[in-house]
Amino acid sequence: MMGAVSHRAPAISDVLDARRAIKAHLRPTPLYRYPLLDLLVGAEVFVKHENHLPIGAFKIRGGINLVSRLSRSERQSGVFAASTGNHGQSIALAANLFDVPATIYVPRGANPVKLAAIRAWGAEVIEHGADFDEARARCVVDAAERRARYIDHGNEPLLVAGVATAAFEILEDEPEVEAIIVPLGGGSGAAGACIVAGALSPDTEVIAVQSAAAPAAYRSWKARALLEDEMGTFAEGIATRSACALTQEILWDRLEDFVLVSDDALRAATLQMIEVTRNLVEPAGAAPLAAAMALRERLAGKRIALICSGGNISPTQLAELLAWGRRRPA
Repeated sequence: MMGAVSHRAPAISDVLDARRAIKAHLRPTPLYRYPLLDLLVGAEVFVKHENHLPIGAFKIRGGINLVSRLSRSERQSGVFAASTGNHGQSIALAANLFDVPATIYVPRGANPVKLAAIRAWGAEVIEHGADFDEARARCVVDAAERRARYIDHGNEPLLVAGVATAAFEILEDEPEVEAIIVPLGGGSGAAGACIVAGALSPDTEVIAVQSAAAPAAYRSWKARALLEDEMGTFAEGIATRSACALTQEILWDRLEDFVLVSDDALRAATLQMIEVTRNLVEPAGAAPLAAAMALRERLAGKRIALICSGGNISPTQLAELLAWGRRRPA
C-alpha cells in the first residue's frame, strides 16, 4: 500500500494545524442552547451542530485535513475507504476538492441518502459485505492490490486532529463547559475531544457513548485491550464490531467515562432532538442526548455540550422512527 501511515497520537499543535488546513473550506458550526433540553437533562445543555457541515456530519473535518496533505503520488493513485456513510462522504468530498480519485466501500443496504451523496461527489461506490467490518476487510485488500492509499476510519492521526477542531470550537465558545459527550463508532471524535480538553481545559470531562447492541469499543476501553463484539445496532454511524488501536490508546489515557445505551434509548433521543432542535438528526448524532439522560443524576446542574455528529437520516428511516414513536407506550 502506498504512503506509510504514522499512528502517532496527535497533539494540540496538530489540531491547530488542522484548523488552518480546513479554514478555507469549512465554517465553524453553531453551538446552540435549548431550554427544553435543559429540562429533559436537568443541566445547562449546548448542542454542537456538526449536522450543519456540508456532508451533514463531523467527519468532513478530518477528511479535508488528511486529503489536503497527501503526496503527489498518493493523489495520483487515489484513495480507498470503507464506511457506513459519513466517513465515505467525507473522503469523497475531500477527494473532489483536491482532484483525487476515490473509491468507497460500503456494506450492502447502507443508508441510501449517504450513498447518493458519496456518488454525487464523484467517488466510486462498491457495496460489499453484511456490515462495516466486512466492507472494510475487502477495501483493505483491494487498496493494497491497486497500490492506493487506504484511509482508515479511526487509525489516522490526521483524521483525529481534523475532527478534534469541533471540540476546540466548543471550548472557544463556552470555555466553562464541564462535560463534552461524544458518540463513538471508530472513536476519532471522542479521541479528538480528549486531546483538546486535555490541553485546553483539563477539568472538562469527555464522555463517550455507544449502542449496547454494538459495544466493541466500550468493552475495549474497559479491558484496555482491543476486542471485537456483536454489531446489532440500527444506528449505522456507531455500528462497528471492532475497536481502533490509535483512538483506543488516546481514550485509555484521557476518556473520563463511557456509556452504553439501548437502541430504544437512541430512538427516543433522536425523536427528542428532532422535535426540540428542529433539525434532522441521525441516531448516532442523538446518542449524546441518550447518554445525558442516562447520566441525569450525575450531570445535574452542570454545563454540558452534546456533539450532534450528523443529520443523515433517510426518509425511510425517519418514517420508521416516527412509526416507532407512535407505537411506544406513553
